[in-house]
Amino acid sequence: MKKRYTNEMDDELRPEYDLHELLKGGVRGKYAARYRAGTNLVLLDPDVARAFPDEAAVNEALRLVIRLAEIQRGKKEVPAEA
Repeated sequence: MKKRYTNEMDDELRPEYDLHELLKGGVRGKYAARYRAGTNLVLLDPDVARAFPDEAAVNEALRLVIRLAEIQRGKKEVPAEA
């Protein structure tokens, strides 16, 4: 339920912030396509994050896990790194 202000003195927004002016150039969904294209963020636990200094190290480790899983399933040919 929204709080209704009975007069202008109850409004906490400063008078110099005119929302009509601030939001005039806004574009709805400006980054929606970029988001749908492949945002894949994960939050690592602190102990895991300490083991990997950057995203390249994380990717390398995950590719190794993928290869090991494929070998265990009996695949003979393991694809080279991308």
